[in-house]
Amino acid sequence: MAHHARRGRPGRSRVQLAALAVAALFLVLGVAGFIPGITTGYGDMTFAGHHSGAKLLGLFQVSILHNLLHLGFGLIGLLLARRLAGARIFLTAGGAVYLALWLYGWATEDDSSANFIPVNSADDFLHLGLGFGMLALGLLLSNNVGTGGRLDDPLDRP
Repeated sequence: MAHHARRGRPGRSRVQLAALAVAALFLVLGVAGFIPGITTGYGDMTFAGHHSGAKLLGLFQVSILHNLLHLGFGLIGLLLARRLAGARIFLTAGGAVYLALWLYGWATEDDSSANFIPVNSADDFLHLGLGFGMLALGLLLSNNVGTGGRLDDPLDRP
């Protein structure tokens, strides 16, 4: 009976599932940044700026703004993952954004006023990994993986 209920309603593609997983990760990071204990130095958290003393998992410098950006990015990902094209856009454009954040962190001194989000060296490495990982998922996952059909080549897509 459950088989008939799904008829007429296509399942999610691997690209959509990847986008949902990444979006969920950002939501978890955003919420965790507001939980004392998971975030050390919680009492030293500022809205923004390099002087925020809070660190997610004792490693990644966060602020209220940083946590809100994670939550917003996660919500955008959930909305875009509803459609195949949106999921691919979320992963590829989001990956490009995170590579830009890596460059921003790399070019900005930790104690500089330009470091307003803020980010530290641990954040920089995480942003580099997220950027490349999201780009790879968005660009390389086939639309047809798991469907039993012929796998498409990313270069053949319109």
